[in-house]
Amino acid sequence: MSSSSRIKGAIIGCGYFGQIHLGAWRAIPEVELIAACDLNLERAKTAAPHAYSNAEEMLDRESVDFVDIASPVASHLELVRLCSARGLPTSCQKPMAPSWNDAVAMVEAAEAAGIFLMIHENWRWQPWYRKAKEIIERGDIGHPLGYWFRTRCRDGIGPDPYPKQSYFRRLRRFLIDETLVHYIDTARFLFGDIATIYAEARQVNSAIVGEDQAILVLRHTNELIGTVDGHRFLNPEPDGPAVGEAGFEGEDGSIRILATGDIWHGTERVWENRVVEGYRGDSVRATLRHFLDCLKNGTTCESGARNYLKTFAAVEAAYRSIAEKRAIPLSDPQFAIGAST
Repeated sequence: MSSSSRIKGAIIGCGYFGQIHLGAWRAIPEVELIAACDLNLERAKTAAPHAYSNAEEMLDRESVDFVDIASPVASHLELVRLCSARGLPTSCQKPMAPSWNDAVAMVEAAEAAGIFLMIHENWRWQPWYRKAKEIIERGDIGHPLGYWFRTRCRDGIGPDPYPKQSYFRRLRRFLIDETLVHYIDTARFLFGDIATIYAEARQVNSAIVGEDQAILVLRHTNELIGTVDGHRFLNPEPDGPAVGEAGFEGEDGSIRILATGDIWHGTERVWENRVVEGYRGDSVRATLRHFLDCLKNGTTCESGARNYLKTFAAVEAAYRSIAEKRAIPLSDPQFAIGAST
């Protein structure tokens, strides 16, 4: 860490979501992003004082305390290896990797170098889910019986869908890998690890390559069963930052999260979302704040790379389930990740 009062960082990837990362970092006073890298050099110049179009050159020339990777998924393994070789703590945006082998290689590279690697998974940091976990663990709904997530967003229609992130159109794996992974990870945050997953999916809009509608059935190791239902053709009603709704049922009642982020227990609103700044409940800033706190204190991240392999394994299992038309256990040898180092 820097001896100066501000922690110095570099960001790789200054596109649509990289801009959201930049806004979040700027809201953390003790951090100074001194360098940025993007294939579009002009975009990098607007992000930090020192701009590069080549990540290796940036990492060789700049003295930083951490690196934030917000570039496309195909670049993640190479970039994590570059950071690992230089002993740089790293936060890497999801999707973690384009394949299981790449994801495991990322973890192995970081662990071999002894660096701190967190996968930037911000959904679990949305304040309504943090509050829901508190309510459930307090016992307000009794012993949990099941849950559901329903996500909607009307940006997938027509011949030019996903205008903010047009590269979505070319992805072979889309909705589960890019969107429903958030709910898989949030389910793990709320209810523990997943034992099996069953998935059905289809492509509705022929203007894209991958799937754009899917339903997942998750069975956790504690036998709890939940569902994730997603597509991107309608906006939720009412609309809001949670991009859909969620429900959690127990033996003594249920709670529901509206798209507004408000939480209802039966007919009573028990938590009102008043977080209006930042991305979806200011969850990106909260995630980066968590990364920074863990880095400073030497504590373990909630979405540390080895732990996050369990979320990534569930995504891999979902796609395998679609292909094989059966539930896939995450105990399958395909998802063995070796012993922790």
